[in-house]
Amino acid sequence: MEECLGLDLVGAREALRKGDLTSKELTRAYLEAMDSLSFLNHYVTETPDRALEMASCADEKLSRGDHGLLTGIPLGVKDLFCTDGVETTAGSRILGGFVPNYESGVTERLWREGGVMLGKTNLDEFAMGSSGLTSAYGAPRNPWTREGEEGYTSPGGSSGGSAAGVAARTCLASVGTDTGGSIRQPASFTGTVGVKPTYGRCSRWGVVAYASSLDQAGPITRTVRDSAVMLEAMCGYDARDSTSSKEVVPPFESLLEKGVKGMRVGVPYDFVDIDLPEDIRKVWEEGIMSCRSAGMEIVEVKMPHSRYALPVYYIVAPAECSSNLSRYDGVRYGYRFPEVRDVEEMHEKSRTEGWGDEVRRRVLIGTYVLCAGYYDAYFTKAQKVRRLVSEDFGRAMRDCDVLLTPSSPSSAFLLDDPPEDGVAMYLNDVFTVPVNLAGYPGMNVPYCLDGLGMPLGLQLIGRPFEEDVMLRAGRVLEELSPMGSEKRRARYMAGAGD
Repeated sequence: MEECLGLDLVGAREALRKGDLTSKELTRAYLEAMDSLSFLNHYVTETPDRALEMASCADEKLSRGDHGLLTGIPLGVKDLFCTDGVETTAGSRILGGFVPNYESGVTERLWREGGVMLGKTNLDEFAMGSSGLTSAYGAPRNPWTREGEEGYTSPGGSSGGSAAGVAARTCLASVGTDTGGSIRQPASFTGTVGVKPTYGRCSRWGVVAYASSLDQAGPITRTVRDSAVMLEAMCGYDARDSTSSKEVVPPFESLLEKGVKGMRVGVPYDFVDIDLPEDIRKVWEEGIMSCRSAGMEIVEVKMPHSRYALPVYYIVAPAECSSNLSRYDGVRYGYRFPEVRDVEEMHEKSRTEGWGDEVRRRVLIGTYVLCAGYYDAYFTKAQKVRRLVSEDFGRAMRDCDVLLTPSSPSSAFLLDDPPEDGVAMYLNDVFTVPVNLAGYPGMNVPYCLDGLGMPLGLQLIGRPFEEDVMLRAGRVLEELSPMGSEKRRARYMAGAGD
């Protein structure tokens, strides 16, 4: 089993196509890993019977030489994507028992390319959180542990289950969503590669909505090349999504070979308005040196408005979630409080019981900033600043091909000792939210370990619909990183690898 689990996506794909391994063997190995590591709580719903059925179909196609980009590859799916006939909860009690009769645009593409679904991964409720702690099903656990300290660490959020599953080898790759950093921050915490494509590159159809102008699906994998394969499979126009782009999806994997010599890397030292911890600043400088050693040109750029991105995000995102979550009223679907006197009480009690504290908090904030008396003071002003943030990106990208920043202001924290208040937790997204506000692509590349033996990542940001350039830079950064693509494997908790 360990030999199967040691393969990355590209390695497993090659073994499957050569006939050295069957999809059923590979899928069984991952199902066994899921069972033995169930205490890490990566999955909300496991689908072993469906996985084996899909693996059998994949083996039949492979035997005929008929294969797609992902034929026979076992995948985890964030439980925010609707999956036909499989419960979809969004990590919330209010959607418990909801079984869609349709497939999301992204997962539809994955299955068309031959992917195998292992199950639905855990997440912060409605993708609102940076730790996994808001999930109605308990927080997923990071397979990385601090040296010399006891206790589980957070895999980040909201795609924490997806990222931790890849790190712990309970799936070969996974899909998540990123509204303000929910792929890149957990990827940084778990030593994995996480990519948020350009807004509109992946279909949002069939994805439970949080903030519609910010949400975007993307892959989490072990290597940059694996992410290129996943992106190629996931991306593409979907007429059912009004924000879906008709931009042609390039062959991301083959374009990795173009190299990076002469590529210009922008370094925005004014990207955030916080005192950077010394280890984060050191990693940033080391990443810059790695880029320079690879023949890339380093260019300092100014982005004066990006420091305002976090407060803007926490006005825009709650406002949109307030609108999107109004559909959970206890009438059409989802949880309904059993004994009520009237419709008003049904709405109130169904939401009070069905939603967790963080969801209620964001809905209330969003409703407040959309009220007639406060709309111009908060929401309209936030939209104006959002435009300034986007313009900063446009100016910076005239002078460079990609931007380089840290992915997170810290490594993974202990689940039983999270940041002390909501605002401190929100600061986890300080490096990632500007990218979503502007709609640009971004990715986390694992770079090194901190003093506690925990992963730290660097963020690369590309031009819209130029993910291939960003991936090329990411691959070189990966190869030059102290962790190295071959060494980047999560250390299991005591006994977890037995």
